[in-house]
Amino acid sequence: MTLTTHALSIRQPWAWAIIHAGKDVENRDWRPSNPGLKFRGPVMIHASKGMTRDEYEGCLHACHQISYTHPFPPGLAMPAFDDLLRGGIVGTAKIVDVVTKSDSPWFFGPCGLILEDVRPIPFIPCKGALGFFKPELPA
Repeated sequence: MTLTTHALSIRQPWAWAIIHAGKDVENRDWRPSNPGLKFRGPVMIHASKGMTRDEYEGCLHACHQISYTHPFPPGLAMPAFDDLLRGGIVGTAKIVDVVTKSDSPWFFGPCGLILEDVRPIPFIPCKGALGFFKPELPA
């Protein structure tokens, strides 16, 4: 498996939604001057270590709302709070665009990184960071 050199930390369970539930937009509130908005290309999806019960419940609620208009595969269920992998790489994706408007039910704004070619990978523990970063992966 070949990994890219860039990663982006995403809080759970949103990282799970990208990898498993078809979340095709990663929402950010970055300022227009943020250099990360110019990034296009492959990226590793890092599941942040932190996650609150409110974040978990908020994502669960959003998934339920989205499933009314965009049904998920039969049997897909978000893992329990304590079962979500955190503090490491969980998948890869390709960022193909950055938008301020989108028809995707996953777009909440104010800007969204458009994701394609999302793939799960076996969990690789590593520290995260803000913005795009180059993770220190085990040898």
